[in-house]
Amino acid sequence: MLYLANTFNENFSHRRRLLWIVFLKIIFKVAWGLICQKCANLVDFLRKIIFSRQFLLQSRFKDTDFTRNRSLPFPSLILLLCNFLKSSYQPELNKFFKILSGSTVSEKVVSKAAFCKARKKIKHEAFSLLNQEATEYFKQHFNTRTWHGFFLKAIDGSTIKLPNVQDIADHFGSWNPRQGEPVPMARISQMLDPLNKVTTHAIIAPKSKGERDLAASHFEHLTERDLVLLDRGYPAFWLFKLILYRGAHFCARISTKKWKLIRRFMKSGKPEKLITLKIPHTSIAACQQHDLSTMPMQLRLVRVELESGESEVLITSLTDMKQYPYHVFASLYHERWPVEEDYKTMKCRIEIENFTGKSVLSIYQDFHARVFSKNITAMLTFAAQERVEQSGAGRQHSYQINFTQALSTMRDSIVLLFQRTGDGVLDIIYSLLTTFASAVEPIRPGRKYPRNHKRSHRKFYLTYKPIL
Repeated sequence: MLYLANTFNENFSHRRRLLWIVFLKIIFKVAWGLICQKCANLVDFLRKIIFSRQFLLQSRFKDTDFTRNRSLPFPSLILLLCNFLKSSYQPELNKFFKILSGSTVSEKVVSKAAFCKARKKIKHEAFSLLNQEATEYFKQHFNTRTWHGFFLKAIDGSTIKLPNVQDIADHFGSWNPRQGEPVPMARISQMLDPLNKVTTHAIIAPKSKGERDLAASHFEHLTERDLVLLDRGYPAFWLFKLILYRGAHFCARISTKKWKLIRRFMKSGKPEKLITLKIPHTSIAACQQHDLSTMPMQLRLVRVELESGESEVLITSLTDMKQYPYHVFASLYHERWPVEEDYKTMKCRIEIENFTGKSVLSIYQDFHARVFSKNITAMLTFAAQERVEQSGAGRQHSYQINFTQALSTMRDSIVLLFQRTGDGVLDIIYSLLTTFASAVEPIRPGRKYPRNHKRSHRKFYLTYKPIL
């Protein structure tokens, strides 16, 4: 702000300069108030859903569930599971009710046995529905970033370790390591908006499910304004057809060795080329399964030269060379990288593998609840980033909010956010966003570090939970 005053008013008198600074402060304060109000509206929108009768009816297993007035009612149970649970049940429960009551000492209000019994009554789809409603509201009411008018959607998958319980192993499957006994594993996949750092759809499934099949489930949520970014493990004729069937577009890295068409393109030395992609026999069954056309597609190949001297090839449905020139694709594909980083956040920051239960249902609940809570944090930090960018004008580097610290701040705060109403919510939002905006780090373009391929063997033991 002072930078703006000095830049645009070098010839102003001292008095006029001071008046200009006061005016900018007022504008800044008003803008900050609007940002906080926008976030409060998001919280209010979700709170109405959480406390609604319809949401309860959709989310319970039986008509008799949550019909009596209990110490742990349905909305409180939802918020408890969204609070990044990491320690053992009873301390988490005691702290939860301490936050709600505002008392100074933790007291036992609900037993861990009652909590275990209550969570069996909630479908994990409740958290998926909340996430869907939140991301749609965020898309419509926030100044979300786009690429050439498209919402980018980066797809990627991973695997996570599960508690070594027989029922869980039977449902999700086990991984047979070179040494030791089989380990229960699940496959996870997400569709992330990399420009806005929000997971628009997430899946946890048995490890026998392939990444392409999970990607097809993501594509059910695509719109005509979406542009899908895929790594080289995904390209398949039927997947491309499915994206186009949904009205969306795609840009994917494709192997330079597996496809004859790509090998010929590499030998040609051309930077780009329009091609007609015919259906291979391996995609016929998948196309028939999804009721997709088997007619050839007009696509575009783009060669990208890497700093290492190697070349990679992108295949895209953006065939208009004037509207989408060759030089934009290297940076476009690079936008996929946040989905890789987000798995670090999920595994190392919110400890997605640190499950709170020993049942299949608890695995699904924990996964989707933490994705929802991560998204709420991302949406609030997105809003706070506007303040960081406004106040950072004239600095040597651009700055971004430290998302790890934001997640730490949101723990426990997320409970109060959805319990308070009116000005109480606005006060919490103001405090949270101010805290987020004060914990920033510089963005240094071009900085690179070698990838560490050593595998972490950290485990989370259900019988030994940390005290937090």
